[in-house]
Amino acid sequence: MSGPPAILVVDDNAINVDLVSFVLDLGGFVVRSAADGPAAMALIEHQRPDLILMDIQMPGIDGVQLTRQLKADPRTQQIVIVAFTAYAMKDDRAKLLATGFDDYLSKPIDVATFADQVRGCLSGAQRPGTHPPATRG
Repeated sequence: MSGPPAILVVDDNAINVDLVSFVLDLGGFVVRSAADGPAAMALIEHQRPDLILMDIQMPGIDGVQLTRQLKADPRTQQIVIVAFTAYAMKDDRAKLLATGFDDYLSKPIDVATFADQVRGCLSGAQRPGTHPPATRG
């Protein structure tokens, strides 16, 4: 990977997008955002991100459907996709990883550690079969 990692935040909540973008920008990432699946696909066509933070509940196509679509396409299947959700039930991480996500981060974020958590998701993806402990307790 040359240059700073490119992150795409796919979330329909503008406040979440603004906060995450600010924190990741300070952390040295290049950040773009999309409010829904079609907007995300348009951005991905022009510049493939290194990692996608994917909200689960969005209008139209949800994060699970969009992730399945991206993982089924040979052009986009190598993008690291992290479920980024307020779901915090006991088995949610395992369920989301089973649907095709590479990792899981919960909302709300901890601004002091979030950039490092995202960096950990990228590092874990570079070692096949590993998933760093990225969730907050």
